Amino acid sequence: MKRTPRSVLIRAMVSVVSVVVFYFALLFFAQRWLIFPAPSAAFELPAPAGVEALRLTIDSGSIEAWYLPPSISHSGPAPLLIFTHGNGELASQWFDGFDEPRSWGFGVLLVEYPGYGRSAGTPSESSITATMLAAYQWAIHDPRVDAARVVAVGRSIGTGAASALAARQPVAAVVLLSPFTSLSAMARRFLAPPFLIRDPFDNVAHLNARPVPVLIIHGSHDTVIPIEQGRALAAQVPGSEFEPIDAPHDYLPPWPRIKRFLAGHGVMRAP
Repeated sequence: MKRTPRSVLIRAMVSVVSVVVFYFALLFFAQRWLIFPAPSAAFELPAPAGVEALRLTIDSGSIEAWYLPPSISHSGPAPLLIFTHGNGELASQWFDGFDEPRSWGFGVLLVEYPGYGRSAGTPSESSITATMLAAYQWAIHDPRVDAARVVAVGRSIGTGAASALAARQPVAAVVLLSPFTSLSAMARRFLAPPFLIRDPFDNVAHLNARPVPVLIIHGSHDTVIPIEQGRALAAQVPGSEFEPIDAPHDYLPPWPRIKRFLAGHGVMRAP
């Protein structure tokens, strides 16, 4: 049977549509595996002396967390940093990353994600947000913590967790390291329409939901989340502070800059 130009065109269009549908279906069902490549408990680091292991309870089960107390003597309740890490990390890998703020008199709560390490459940925006709310409730009810000076600190995917908490609870400030405006916006880099994104983590909407001091820090050589995302987020969150640094995606927090920010907003005494 002889093919006409019309039949060839129809076959070509059907092939293109089939490829697009397959790609979109793959993105929809595989995206959580790509966004949350959860390391197992085998990659956890042992807790140093003085670190307290905690269990937070959400609907899907028990979640790991660690409380690192201030490393200097403190009269009365101490301010607290609640930290949420990047998507390919574990909270225990950050035990040594907070020595400096602990020397200021801050406590630190390292929060694990559902499905990571020894935590139950499956990671998603909903389950991670529930975990953050449980962490906040632990913080404001622990007598060692000054409930009026709880700061959300997030890195990479953890900026979505920190922003989600800030939208729902009165944190004293938010510090975001290598953030994005939303995962829906990030998905456009992979030709994925926003409606396919199951966990949008809309940082713009979350940070604008409740007035709070926000510091955004982004590496100028970031090839994972381009610095343009951090700039765009700062531009869309009135009053936020933006700090570009000469760094790739992974870097230790620039603590002197964060200290000035926290001092400027009354979370700690000025140096």
